[in-house]
Formats: sequence, C-alpha cells, structure tokens
Amino acid sequence: MPLSPGDKVGPSPAALMDLKPGDKLGDRYQLLSKLGEGGMGEVWKARDTELDRDVAVKVSKSEFTARFKQEARTIAAFNHENICQIYDVGSNYIVMELIDGVPLKGPLPVETAVAYAGQILDALDAAHRKGFTHRDLKPANVMVTKRAGNKTGIKLLDFGLAKQQQSKTLAPDDPTVPPMTKDGQISGTLQYMSPEQLNGKDADARSDIFAFGCVLYEMLSGKKAFSGSTTASVIAAIMEREPEPLQTTPPLDRVIRTCLAKDPDQRFQTAVDLKRDLLWATETTVFAAAHAAPGRGRLAWIAAAVMTVAAAGLGVVAWRAARTSEEARTLSSRTIRFPVSLPESWKLSLRVGSLVISPDGTRIAFVGESEGKRLLWVRSMEALNPRPLAGTEGAFLPFWSPDSRFLAFFVDGKLKKIDPSGGSPVTLCDAVGSGGGAWSRDGVIVFGGTVSGRGLFKVSASGGIPTPVSVPGPGENSHVDPVFLPDGRHFIYQALLGSARAPLFLGSLDSSERKLLLNVDATNTRYSQGHLLFLRESTLMAQPFDMRRLALSGEPFPVAEQINMLSVATPYGVFSVSNNGVLVYQSARGVSGSQLAWFDRSGKRLGVLGDIANYSGPELSPDGKRVAVSIQEQSGKGRDIWIYDVGRGLRTRFTFDPADELMPLWSPDGGRVVFASRRKEHMDLYHKDSGGLGAEQLLLGDNVDKYPLSWSPDGRLILYGTGNRGRDGFFVMPVSKDHRPSPLLNAQSNVFTGKLSPDGRWIAYASGESGRTEIYIASFAGPEAKLQVSTAGGTNPRWSHDGAQVYFVAGNTLMAASVNGKGSSLQVGAVKPLFPAQLVLSAIGYPYDVSPDGQRFLINQPAAEAADAPITVVVNWVGGLIGEK
Repeated sequence: MPLSPGDKVGPSPAALMDLKPGDKLGDRYQLLSKLGEGGMGEVWKARDTELDRDVAVKVSKSEFTARFKQEARTIAAFNHENICQIYDVGSNYIVMELIDGVPLKGPLPVETAVAYAGQILDALDAAHRKGFTHRDLKPANVMVTKRAGNKTGIKLLDFGLAKQQQSKTLAPDDPTVPPMTKDGQISGTLQYMSPEQLNGKDADARSDIFAFGCVLYEMLSGKKAFSGSTTASVIAAIMEREPEPLQTTPPLDRVIRTCLAKDPDQRFQTAVDLKRDLLWATETTVFAAAHAAPGRGRLAWIAAAVMTVAAAGLGVVAWRAARTSEEARTLSSRTIRFPVSLPESWKLSLRVGSLVISPDGTRIAFVGESEGKRLLWVRSMEALNPRPLAGTEGAFLPFWSPDSRFLAFFVDGKLKKIDPSGGSPVTLCDAVGSGGGAWSRDGVIVFGGTVSGRGLFKVSASGGIPTPVSVPGPGENSHVDPVFLPDGRHFIYQALLGSARAPLFLGSLDSSERKLLLNVDATNTRYSQGHLLFLRESTLMAQPFDMRRLALSGEPFPVAEQINMLSVATPYGVFSVSNNGVLVYQSARGVSGSQLAWFDRSGKRLGVLGDIANYSGPELSPDGKRVAVSIQEQSGKGRDIWIYDVGRGLRTRFTFDPADELMPLWSPDGGRVVFASRRKEHMDLYHKDSGGLGAEQLLLGDNVDKYPLSWSPDGRLILYGTGNRGRDGFFVMPVSKDHRPSPLLNAQSNVFTGKLSPDGRWIAYASGESGRTEIYIASFAGPEAKLQVSTAGGTNPRWSHDGAQVYFVAGNTLMAASVNGKGSSLQVGAVKPLFPAQLVLSAIGYPYDVSPDGQRFLINQPAAEAADAPITVVVNWVGGLIGEK
C-alpha cells in the first residue's frame, strides 16, 4: 500500500462541508456514509475501490502540513493489533482501518477495566519503543471492538497528534532532526493533559502515562479525574490537586496516583512498568478449602475466598496463617505465593547476592540502591515494610547465620556481621575480592574471593585470621559462592574458569579432598528440602540431593522461569531459599539484558543506542562514530562482537565464531579491532579490520586467559590483562610479528581494567593490593612508583581524551579526578563525583565509555523493568511436587 497518494488530489478545504455519499477522494476512495464530525473535520465510511474493502476516511478542514504528513506516513508503517492502522494519507485526508466498535465509557467492573487497560498499555508500549508518544490519549480515542468468539478488545485511535521522537542514536543537539512541536505549543485534550504539556514542555512516554491514569480513573468511576466549570479551573486541578479517591483496593488506587504524579520523574517511567504493577495490584489468589488431616476430624485450613492481593498486606496474612496454623504445616501439598514490594524509590542492587532469606524463613534481607547509595534492608514476613540497617552503606553479598540472628556481609574489603534487631556492624576479618560466604552451625564462616589464584577461606564467626580451605586446581581462577549443607561440615562451591563460571564441587571442613557434582551451566546453587536449586540461564531448576551419599539423584526440573539476572556478563540471578522451604525470587517480567544509554556530565539521560540486549564492554572508536560491543545471543549461548554506527543507530555483526568473543578494543587509527575469544579452551587475542573485511587473525595464543585493555597511541603496543593462577596482572605485547609479551605489573585483582594515557606515558589501573580495589596511576616506562587516585574504592578507570582527567566507578557513581603530568612527574587533584548511574558491573569488560569531547558518557545499564519488579515469596515451594511423585 503506497503511503503517499502521488498526484491524487482530495477535496479542497472549502468543499469539505459539501461532501456527500458517492464522492471520491483521490479517485480511489468512494464515500459511503458519514460516521461523525469533530474539531478536525469529518469522518466517513468509504470504499477502497482498488483493494475492494471498506475503510474509514478522516477529512480535515484544512490541508495537512508537511510535518503532519511525515508523521502519518511514519505511523502508517507501524502495525499493532491494539492500534488503528493507517493505510494512506492525502492532501487533507487520512485513510484508516474501519473499526466496528464503540468509544470507551465508564464505569466498568474492575476486571473489565483492567483487561482493557492492559491492551491500552500494550499499544502504548509498542508505540513508545518505536519513538512515538500519542499526546491525545482519552476515552474517545479508545474503541471497544468485537473479536473472534464474541470477545471484546481495544483499538487505540488517532495518532494524529503523536510525534516521532528524535532519533535515539543521534546526539540530542543534532541539527538534522527537526523539532516536531514548537516550544510553548500545547497539543491534546485539556482534561487528559499532563502538567508538563500544560506548561508547554515537550511530551514523552510519561505524558501518555499521565493520560492513561486519567482514562483508567474514568473507566473505574465513570467520572473525569480532573474537572471544572472553566478552562482555568481544570488547569488548576491538574496542576495543583489530586482527584477524589476511588472506592478500590489501596494497591490499585496507588497505581492510579502514581500515574497522575505531577512530576514526570515520580510516575511510572514505562508502560511495561505500569502494566506489571497494575497486574500485581489486581491479581487474585484462591485459597481452596482443604480436607482434614487423618485423625483430626475437621478442616485443616479454610480460606476459600477470592481476595485482591495487597502486595504487603496479603503477604502478612498468608504468612501468619501458614505459621500459626499447625494444621497448615501438615499439608505438605499446599503452596502459597504472594508479592512483596520494595521500598519507595529503592531498587535491588544489581550485584551478586542482593537477596537472601533467613534459614528459618522469617526474614528477607536485600541490598537496595537509590541515587547511587547502597544499603542493607531487612523485612520481617510479619511486617508490612522493610527497614534499613544503619552502618551498612556499601554492603553487598549478605548471608545469614544458621540461627537467623545475624547477617554477615562484605564491604570495603572487609567481612562484617550485624544483628538486624539492633547494634552496629562488627568487623570479622579482611576479605579482598569477595566472592560470597556461608555460615555453618558450628560457628565457622567460609568465604570465597575473586582474586586470581585464591580459593576459599574459613574464619571463626567471632572473627580472626582467615585460613585456606580450598586451593584452585589447574585452569581454575578462584572459588566462589560457598553454601553449607545441613550437616554443617560439607559445603558446595563453584570454580571460576577464566570468564566462565563452572563447575560445582563438594568440599569439606575436615578434608582437602573435593568431589565434582555438576560440570554444566549451573549457577547460584542453594540447598533446601532435599534438593539443590540452581540457575540454568534464567530458569530456576531443582534436583534431588541425597545427603547420605552426598550426591545428586534424579533429574533436574524447573521451578520458576525468567529469574532476573543481575548481570548480563556474569550469570547471577535474584533468588534465595530457606531451610524450611520458603523461596523468594525476582522475575525479569519479560525484560532481560541491558541498554546502552547516553548521559551528559550532570547525569542527565540524553537517549539510548539500540535496543535492549545482553551487552558487555562497549568501546567507542577514536572518532566517537562507532561503538564495538560484545552481545550475547538470545538463546543465552555464545557472545559475538557487533559494531554500532552511532549516527544511524544500526549495528552489524563483526564476529561469527560460536565461541565467546569479549572486550573489543580499537586501534588508535580506528582501522582494526582486537578482541578476546575462547576458541581453544582459553581466551586468546584476535584482530580484524574494523570494516569487517578479511578474516580474523590470531594475535596471541597461549595457555592463559588474556583480555585486551589498551592500545598505545603510536599503535606499537597492546596492554592486556591475564586471569590465570600464577600469571595474573598486566602484560605488554608488541603488535609486530614476534608478539613477544613482557610483564608490566601485578594488579592483584581480576577486575581486568587498565588504560594507557593519551600520551602513552602513564597507566591507570585497578588493584586490590591494599585490601580494597582502588585506582592507581603508574609510569608506563617503569611502574615501580605509583599514585593512588581513588579514596574509597574504585574500578574501571578511563582517561579523558586530553589526558587531563581520569574517570572511574565507585559503587554505582561515576567519579572524576584531575590529573596533571609534567615531565616525569604526575600530580592527581581532587576526586569529585559526576553522577550516580546504574551500571552492569562485571569482572570482565568496562560498563561505560566517554565521548572524545568528554561531554557524554555511554553507559551499559541493566534493564530498568527487571530491577523494579516486586519480590515473589513462595511458602513451601516443594509442596507442589508431592502430587507429581
């Protein structure tokens, strides 16, 4: 279907009101009957004589502008089942899908309103992802239609006021992108307009979410959310007042009020977020009546009522019922599920082990983040709200004592513990490069470390000097993620093999011997109710475990799908399970991976590059026009290097080998890209023409893992890091034919991040030599003397292109330090925070890069929807298995 009518001419505006049945528009659309009339003009039912179908034609009182035609033609290429399709556009008319339906009206039953709302949100989400905002969402633009099986559905009409946002891949000040609305111009229908629209500001997806809140309010109540006798009074209501409370459940009312927040930043940020919370707020759970247990002579547990789930409230009621009813505990086949919300404005920290439930299943601990601050929280199952633990700023990887009284955690290179009921943290020992911990019933803590060549250590729960309890074997980098079994002597742990995470071993406090349990992709292993639970990609699996034989038995089976993965480069997921069978997890809600986003130096988000994917290690070309990045396939298997054209937002595949390719690095002239690839059981260095021409060539291959970090400005040397026991640290390799590397320095950390200065005289790198990973600068010619840059921890250093600043990450904040090099000396100035930012932090690959002019940062961010999802609690997760045996 052509989107432009070419030489066909519709009626002149003067002839508009003289239209009558039988007239033709563009010699193709024969008018049949008038359907309606509004401010824009008239709507007619017509016959498309070329395709022999009925259509709707909206005829304007005036000719369309070039801008309007451009929008209409762009939208016409967009197809969604809940959006009215545009077929054609003429000089002053639009040809659309003819819809058999009626405009949306309230009040409606809650179930119906929510069903319609979900379809509206699906349409908005699809449009927003393509860069469109509707800007005139109202009940009159929502049609209720008949579908197959006599079911009703929703069609969203009239994107005539919608605008296509500026290209997500162009700089925000790109002069080639014309503004679609003049500054100060107001578009839309008054009662559904957001405060920012009334102020003449640009509308975005959050403006549509405000309008949706108005529509949902009207669907449920039959009344407008904001009304008044004059235009001024309506505007005042929108800008200053809240609508009257609805007679609905508190969670549903909260969803509507979040939509209608005056500040766009306080609303739901996407339609996906909104739909998820709307479904949580209106989800129902049925507790069926259960027959009496043998010999009891009465019902064990009666809760045969359908109730609306109030995320915290129902959780408390269900939990108390399960804990106080002895009969309920005897029903091993009964499973209860309910959601638990996070604190307002807080998200789960995107780090390993951000969520842990106590062994007795009574309390949940989690690491929350807000505006760059990280804090440990605890929520009792019998409380409505979690509470923060003072003195735990910066904490990560928490784990419980076996009696559920204490929490241990890592921070600043230390292992600490705290009583969540009150008290201050107590330092137990040093713990460099922490990799998770476990607490035995005999008062022994075993913890891992990501420092290359180190295994597990043990220390008394009262504190002391850690002693080794495991030693990495050949090819193993370190041991992490220990978990004690019920006997208190045996524990399971996993080995890091370079950048891969496997296999799973059984160890003991009484012996140095170990036993291989699993040698397949399985992470985050936990023990509960006679099973080992672990993640296989994003699916939570369980497999029976025989404690007598200390061996797995039977076949693994899925427990929950789409677990939120904390890092796309390191496969850790958000779940935990108690000894008595209470499971907690966070779902990704259909969104996984990360997003490449542009920020200015103040932290303002400027736009995104590409779609959501499993990115790691983005690297800008020297001229800033291209980005090389490693992307994992949707199947979860294999990573390849892709290259983005920043100006056009298009990406092309650069590598095609089934092995993993990581950490792309540009040559100084942008002509070649070097990368690490696991094609021979270890990471070797390969390079290829950046235009994709020619074959990939092996640059350096040996029996250790290597990761390219920096290319000297003259193009003669490549700096790379290694991660194998006995050969960890930084090496320098000539690009000439002999490729004979030489050691530079030992970073004592497997956070493989180091960069040469633009003049090639200095190296900025991360090292854990002080007990905490910090940023240092050393002379490239002789690194014996060095200066410490960071003051409270840091990773991922980068230089500004003029060499006057060093950027790095501290926690989730991007930092900057001024640098002044004169002759053979170097001075480091004050360290200042730039802005907090959610980053995909992993051991391999940088989470950000900086533009050549130093004014923009490209940051690899986790998908926001996943971090915002509520926590699901499953009481007696194993109960449903009884009927399967």
